[in-house]
Amino acid sequence: MLHLVRRRVRTAALALSAIAALTFGATAPTGAAAATPAPRKQGPTSVAYVEVNDHSMLNVGKYALANGGGNVFDVAVIFAANINYNTDTKTAYLHFNENVQRVLDNVATEVRPLQRKGIKVTLSVLGNHQGAGFANFPSQQAASAFAKQLSDTVAKYGLDGIDFDDEYAKYGTNGTGQPNSSSFVHLVTALRANMPDKIISLYNIGPSASRLSYAGINISSKFDYAWNPYYGTWRVPGIALPKSKLSPAAVAIGSTSQSTAAGLARRTVREGYGVYLTYNLDGTDRSTDVSAFTRELYGSDAVYTP
Repeated sequence: MLHLVRRRVRTAALALSAIAALTFGATAPTGAAAATPAPRKQGPTSVAYVEVNDHSMLNVGKYALANGGGNVFDVAVIFAANINYNTDTKTAYLHFNENVQRVLDNVATEVRPLQRKGIKVTLSVLGNHQGAGFANFPSQQAASAFAKQLSDTVAKYGLDGIDFDDEYAKYGTNGTGQPNSSSFVHLVTALRANMPDKIISLYNIGPSASRLSYAGINISSKFDYAWNPYYGTWRVPGIALPKSKLSPAAVAIGSTSQSTAAGLARRTVREGYGVYLTYNLDGTDRSTDVSAFTRELYGSDAVYTP
């Protein structure tokens, strides 16, 4: 099967992007909880990553089930913010390129419409070739400081959680350390303490994904979801979570064939897994591609409304 790994946002090339200025401690914008959800559906949780350098988050809300009218997608992921490295202070910091910043600055029109439909909106965080990653914080204090940046961002913009994607960190660059066993455990532990009721998900790849235990603490249960990172394939994430929180299936919409997407959805249901991951939903009518898996997951075609 096709091992189609996602095309990554090259935020390092956006030289005009400034460090995202966070006004920490601000309350969530008005309207974040004023939801009128679509009808409930039965079946796995469907997740859609959106490359916001190229596409609008609003595309996630344009798909409903023909039978019953429920949302096709339950979780929309803003792809992607970055973990960057300040060589002067020798600390990691959360960075938004100009397109991610645009989404966050316009949550009233880019995020709230999805939340009002009952779709959760989370922010993915990705390495950026600068040596900073989730797996090489040198101390618990450093990990906790970055966790605070993440949770403050979720609170400020009224988001529903954080997704970790440990790729492209380029550990060792700029004199940074190599992955260690404590870093990710400290980070996730602090983040869960900061936001006990929000989503934390794991794109199951990179050094962090294999470093979930330290000093008798296993952070697996602190995640809401974990998923396979290889599109067009079936791979059960190696994390101690129940099947209801795992997506062994992963598809790139428009790139993974409809027959493969349907087969992966059928297997998801047959083997009792509770999540189905999709990537790169764009602005064209993909109802045929989407229906290939919704028929298997929910017994219904998908309807696209521009």
